Amino acid sequence: MQLTSQSLTDGTPIAGEFAFCVPAAEGHVALSTNRNPQLAWSGVPAGTQSFAVICHDPDVPSRGDDVNQEGRSVPADLPRVDFFHWVLVDLPAGTTAIEAGAHSSSVTPNGKSGPDAPGGGRHGINDYTGWFAGDEQMKGNYFGYDGPCPPWNDSIRHRYVFTVFALDIPRVPVEGIFTGQQVRDAIAGHILAQASLTVSYSLNPAVPA
Repeated sequence: MQLTSQSLTDGTPIAGEFAFCVPAAEGHVALSTNRNPQLAWSGVPAGTQSFAVICHDPDVPSRGDDVNQEGRSVPADLPRVDFFHWVLVDLPAGTTAIEAGAHSSSVTPNGKSGPDAPGGGRHGINDYTGWFAGDEQMKGNYFGYDGPCPPWNDSIRHRYVFTVFALDIPRVPVEGIFTGQQVRDAIAGHILAQASLTVSYSLNPAVPA
């Protein structure tokens, strides 16, 4: 199976229009247009009954002590963990593309609604749900796509892995409000094929492009 995109080029930085945050003229960051990128796939194996899409960042600091703190930086050697930016399941077997901006076209305080998603699928929650849990103005269930906003003082560029999975089941067995890890667990053993694109992003002007 092959995954292509008019919005993303494998191995290069993602454009700011597809990010949650961009560098600010004053201060560190500003909210961006937060559009989901265009994705298209081909070479789907026989027997495919549905598709799932996951975007995750494997480079999120495992501890938040230094994150976005003035006069400090997140060390490059700090252990990293996954942060899910997009969890989408149950796209019908005839689906071959997702258009740019179809699932997200702005930052939505308190999160976009779900789980119903365009194209007949279901959205899970992304990890901004936990990130904003203590913020009265932003907290909520963040369904669907919300793009990159890595710490502005991180010493490394973050990677963002967009993966489409061809599944041998028409419906992923997760219910209600579900997470990226729950989907990973539920589709194990049901993946006929998968394809990924990996892009990068940094908000730290000291980190090379």
